[in-house]
Amino acid sequence: MLKRFTAKLKSVQEYERESIPASKLKSTRSFLGMYAGEHTAGTEFVIGPLFVAHGASAVDLIWGLLLGNLLAVLSWAFLCAPIAVKERITLYYKLEKICGKGLTTVYNLVNALMFCFLAGSMIAVAATAVGIPFDIPMPQLTDWMPGSVSWVITVVAVGIVTTLIATLGYEQVSRFANIAAPWMILVFLAAALAVLPELGVNSIGDFWPVAETKIWTGIPMEGQSKFTFWHILFFAWFCNMAMHIGMADMSIFRYARSWKAGFTSAAGMYVGHYIAWLASGILYAVFLQQSQNSLEFAPGPVAYYAVGLTGAICVIIAGWTTANPTIYRAGLAVQAVIPKSQTWKVTIIVGLVTTTAACFPALVMKLLDFVALYGLILMPMGAIIFIDYHLFPRLKLTSERALATGQNINWAAAGTWGITLTACLLINQYFGVEIFFLGLPGWFIAVLLYIGFSYLLKPYASLQPKLS
Repeated sequence: MLKRFTAKLKSVQEYERESIPASKLKSTRSFLGMYAGEHTAGTEFVIGPLFVAHGASAVDLIWGLLLGNLLAVLSWAFLCAPIAVKERITLYYKLEKICGKGLTTVYNLVNALMFCFLAGSMIAVAATAVGIPFDIPMPQLTDWMPGSVSWVITVVAVGIVTTLIATLGYEQVSRFANIAAPWMILVFLAAALAVLPELGVNSIGDFWPVAETKIWTGIPMEGQSKFTFWHILFFAWFCNMAMHIGMADMSIFRYARSWKAGFTSAAGMYVGHYIAWLASGILYAVFLQQSQNSLEFAPGPVAYYAVGLTGAICVIIAGWTTANPTIYRAGLAVQAVIPKSQTWKVTIIVGLVTTTAACFPALVMKLLDFVALYGLILMPMGAIIFIDYHLFPRLKLTSERALATGQNINWAAAGTWGITLTACLLINQYFGVEIFFLGLPGWFIAVLLYIGFSYLLKPYASLQPKLS
């Protein structure tokens, strides 16, 4: 059995530094299942309740999610997918051609670490369900550190299973998501509908008054900031900024037959980031009513209360369907730094880091801020890829500058990344602009900086040796 599993791992080929062959391209159904599975997942059991905790009003939530998710779908379809299908290489190899191996190494390590933290939060979410029969103390909104040895043991067990699935490569990750996604969606809906009578909803006409007064009341919980329509719109758009505007999903869409596969992200945005966020918010409102506004924040017990064992199992699988592709992406990022290593070995190392991070509840409690920060940090590189691909040929500037000149570090890209993030920090500190809103001005700052620096450094390109 062990030899067979090892042979399977060695046979995994992810084409990290070459174009995807036509025989390996995936159908639209594959992407529909992956996006529905990944985005109807563990994060939804956290983000939906956090909207309730931050005092989002019902009107702001409905319209903010509708428009924000639309902008996210358009970003995948028109920014990320066309370049991915044309190039058919990973984000990391593309960046190496543009930015040079030195700068790309720094980016890949930062990216992998962010992926590890995101996947870690989802392993922690799954652990809240696994720990139910063992009566493990659950984390609270204010917790940062592990609360008990039993919590750590549970997290490690979940992390091992998640990592093993991710080592099998994209095909197995996609297959797992396709199987899990339809069932999870039904559980989300069934759980929300099952608990509505406890809030006083006994007919369709009862829903909106209850939604405004008992679920999304517009009043934040103690210690939480207030969310408006604009917070929700920009969060829905930018919570996956690293994937679409930041171009991380080039590594996924390189398997697509057409750039139109980018629209399959709508399966995740409107099933997961719309319906599932609303459903989990309803579940959390019932939990708060039953617990008299307890600070305990554990998706597993919340789902278990609503639909029993099925709800707990859904939380476990939901955590896996987010953590699996995220660990897979992190493995690709690290593998790009050490290209001679086998991807599955790197993925196991990444899984260990991820599982360690998952032991800390702060990853879950501060998830909204973390995903916003994550996207913001990686966004400038996405802007660089977009401009390099679409505008540089028209501006008579050198595309894939590092490849063309032999540079280990493209200083135009390095300056753009560093100064853009510094500018965003200054906007936040001196103008009070919250992190959720910084991605939009940051993207335009990065575009202008990269074009400007590339013009300034253009005379020095001829001094660099050409790569053979």
